[in-house]
Amino acid sequence: MSHLSKLQTAELDWELVDGIEVPISKQFGDVYFSKDNGLLETRHVFLNGNDLTERLSQLNNYQYFCVGETGFGTGLNILTLWQLWQQIRPNNHSHLHVISVEKFPLSKADLIRALNVWTELKPFAKKLIEQYPLPIAGCHRLSFPDERFSIDLWLGDAQDIFPSIPKTQAVNAWFLDGFAPSCNPDMWQENVLNHIVRLSDFGTTFASFSVAGILKRGLKQHGIQISRPRGFGHKREMLKAIWRNASLEETDTPELEETDTPDSKQDITIQNESETASSTAAQRQIAIIGAGIAGLSSAWAFAQRGHQVTIYEQNEPLSGASGNPLALLNPKLCPIEQAHEHLMTLSWQHALNFYSRFKAFRPIQVQQIALKNADELLGLVEQYPENVLTVNTTLECFPETELPSLTLHEAGAVSPHQLRDEILQHPNINIKKAKISRLESIKNQTMLWQDQQSIAKADHVIVCCAKQSAELFENYPVLKPIRGQVSWVENTKHPLVLNQAYSYGGYCMQLDTSQLILGASFYPNRDDTEILREDHVHNYELIHSVFPTYAEQLPSVDTWQGRASVRAQSLDYFPLVGKIQNTDDIYTFAGLGSKGFLFAPLCSEILAALILGELCPVPQNLLDKLNPQRFQKKVKIKKPYFSA
Repeated sequence: MSHLSKLQTAELDWELVDGIEVPISKQFGDVYFSKDNGLLETRHVFLNGNDLTERLSQLNNYQYFCVGETGFGTGLNILTLWQLWQQIRPNNHSHLHVISVEKFPLSKADLIRALNVWTELKPFAKKLIEQYPLPIAGCHRLSFPDERFSIDLWLGDAQDIFPSIPKTQAVNAWFLDGFAPSCNPDMWQENVLNHIVRLSDFGTTFASFSVAGILKRGLKQHGIQISRPRGFGHKREMLKAIWRNASLEETDTPELEETDTPDSKQDITIQNESETASSTAAQRQIAIIGAGIAGLSSAWAFAQRGHQVTIYEQNEPLSGASGNPLALLNPKLCPIEQAHEHLMTLSWQHALNFYSRFKAFRPIQVQQIALKNADELLGLVEQYPENVLTVNTTLECFPETELPSLTLHEAGAVSPHQLRDEILQHPNINIKKAKISRLESIKNQTMLWQDQQSIAKADHVIVCCAKQSAELFENYPVLKPIRGQVSWVENTKHPLVLNQAYSYGGYCMQLDTSQLILGASFYPNRDDTEILREDHVHNYELIHSVFPTYAEQLPSVDTWQGRASVRAQSLDYFPLVGKIQNTDDIYTFAGLGSKGFLFAPLCSEILAALILGELCPVPQNLLDKLNPQRFQKKVKIKKPYFSA
């Protein structure tokens, strides 16, 4: 997707049909849904065409089912599926997930207008609109945990996106939608179809309103059986298909020829071949070692899915680098053509959605001061969607500064200790004070040892101990320590606005109504944590360099308070997220550097996908950059270690 620039939103015309406003794409000259009745067509073609009522109603406890879609459009198909899911889902912990691709996303205003047509879908539309992402290329995960439902909305060209999606789980059913092949031939090309099949497995089903030859031939060449039952309304036929395992079914329904009529009684009945593996899914026992933001966010990801989590912490939760009084979500955004695989940009969007569920979150704006490369920073305004960034000529609180700056309108601050308390209240999360000294893999479980005593066993272990993670492994990737100290000071005479933060190499914002927080010192290869006056001076000099008049009004640094901690940073600046070695069910999540609160929510979803067998919300290229095995060392658990 290197050629992608700023995404273009859909350009629409509106046609009034029987009192219903039907959106029509100017880019493709085709309607978004049937003028007869788009809702009924979706049910007929995509829900019935994949036999979803039967399949979804029969999901076992903790079973995961994934539906893929080739054109999100107005979201009508997904909302109709969501409505069905609410009506027939089993009363267990099964989960329905959707992946959908869209090159020209509707603006939020157009989406609201389009979905106003469907009164019965409004409860679902409202929830979708609340999380509807900015039109920025890449994967946007929308989570609705109370519904046991989630959506990965991949924005960009299908020709680029489908090859980039990792196959961490097979898609069970496909909605082959999008505009007609005559209007949008790129969507139906062999490259796209080949990757749709790559993401599938035996038992995967396919349904489409289109019976175009390019689609039928593309499916048949992969051994996928197709039939053409009657279409919706005036449409003579539609497509229904299944990928059968021919080696297991020597005498099965014969493949239908293209001459068969839509009324043929040889219609394909779906059998859940690809769903048998996940039908044995069960509640997992997850052990997490370390209670910083990596451990806490990972615990939340699994607990929300209904799994039992125990966190083992040798000190107190947030005793390390995650325990500062305030965490600022202040991403350095990349050029827009890199956004689809840029960890910080993807994490920023996901983190804002994640933290907004907690009382510990405070939405803010960040004024990013351009100390160097001003043209590059200010040039981002034209690349990103409207109202994300603006250029400032003056700063209200600091009129004396003449440095150019950028306002990031969608940012946030998190109170770590309040967040910790909210997460640990989850009924599926327990925390125990223990120093795990070694791990021992036996059969399909891992034993956790404290000194010479085995204290627990788990189905999966995630080591989230920052630099101390290396104590449990041999040849663990190098994490370098970086000392950092934040400062806070009484600031009642000249308080800043609570919803504003300032970034200038360091940062400052109101910690609360009476205190200003400033940070942070940055000393690589130091692991001391004593609070030092010289670090307070460093933080003072940072703010003085950009806002001298304001800084000189602050109390003496001798009255400042602070906290020092050690961040852990990998050699290539990417976190370590994934399995330590392929033969063990032991994972690590570390090396977040100074961006722990920004990276943790998205990385936790990646971990959940890898461990539970779900679709992953980042492209393969980024997943490879996070893989702890990328350093090409053979990582081993420290002896004594036995594997059986």
